[in-house]
Amino acid sequence: MKKTSVRLADGRELLYFDARDDAVRDAVDPRPLEAVSTTSEIRLDALLGDAVAIASHRQTRTYHPSADACPLCPSRDGRHSEIPAPDYDVAVFENRFPSLAGDSGRCEVVCFTSDHDASFADLTAERTALVLEAWTDRTAELAGLPQVKQVFCFENRGAEIGVTLGHPHGQIYAYPFTTPRTTLMLRSLAAHAEATGGRNLFDDVIARECAEGRRVVLEGEHWVAFVPYAAHWPYEVHLYPRRRVPDLRALDDAARTEFPQIYLELLRRFDRIFGPGEPPTPYIAAWHQAPFGGLEEFGVDRHDFALHLELFTIRRTSGKLKFLAGSESGMNVFINDVPPEAAAERLREVASE
Repeated sequence: MKKTSVRLADGRELLYFDARDDAVRDAVDPRPLEAVSTTSEIRLDALLGDAVAIASHRQTRTYHPSADACPLCPSRDGRHSEIPAPDYDVAVFENRFPSLAGDSGRCEVVCFTSDHDASFADLTAERTALVLEAWTDRTAELAGLPQVKQVFCFENRGAEIGVTLGHPHGQIYAYPFTTPRTTLMLRSLAAHAEATGGRNLFDDVIARECAEGRRVVLEGEHWVAFVPYAAHWPYEVHLYPRRRVPDLRALDDAARTEFPQIYLELLRRFDRIFGPGEPPTPYIAAWHQAPFGGLEEFGVDRHDFALHLELFTIRRTSGKLKFLAGSESGMNVFINDVPPEAAAERLREVASE
């Protein structure tokens, strides 16, 4: 892999990740861009104790442009985009409309391919491995920023999820705090250790799912994927490396080598859940990594945390979405119409031949 850092016209960083070591990335961004101006502010909710990012400048962000005006496609035929090069493998750049910026963190965009009409599931194993390297590199770099406490790599896929750019891409948020969801996990991790004489909650969950087998979707030598016992979403899969590690940086070579085959198979199964002729399945794919500090207040070490990816869709059946209504949005109590065991069975049925 070769990594090249350049600057866009407004000073934002752009990184090319290339499979070939001899790739040359010297294209210049000629656009007359003004420096990015953000209004990002973190406010604490006094009742819930969590943080909210206020980012009013995002109201003017690019919204559903036509394919020939896509800002994530390469710059070609006289049209200039966020990527000055006429082609690329994987590209990462600072978001022009970030939710988090400066002392409030950082937001980056990850372009998985230059092909506007592709999806992650269409990538080759080699390109998927390169994306994994990009995620790992950005986790390592962002971890070094003094204001960053947690790095979140994720992909939103589909208009139903709220995606405003159709080009296959994901994002990376570098938060200046530990997120509420991770905080809940850390509390559960500490409580389980105290109740069981020091046992690790993540290890016990994986061991139970593998022993029961009913909700296991896919197994490899180094990864296991299952529908969780109390799945919140109609079709939800958690993917864990068998060797517990706190973040992407700690994955060993064997896990990295196997990851593309496992992950691509999961994504392709998601597109087959609802049968032939159905539109692509909207989903969120979210990497959960240990925070970089502050775990002592929970009485756990960051190496007690288990890196994992959570993949889920808001589509509950053909043509119908799972909406977060009163119970979910008002009280954060989810009601799932699809039994996890039935979801797992369906995801096994649609395995690649």
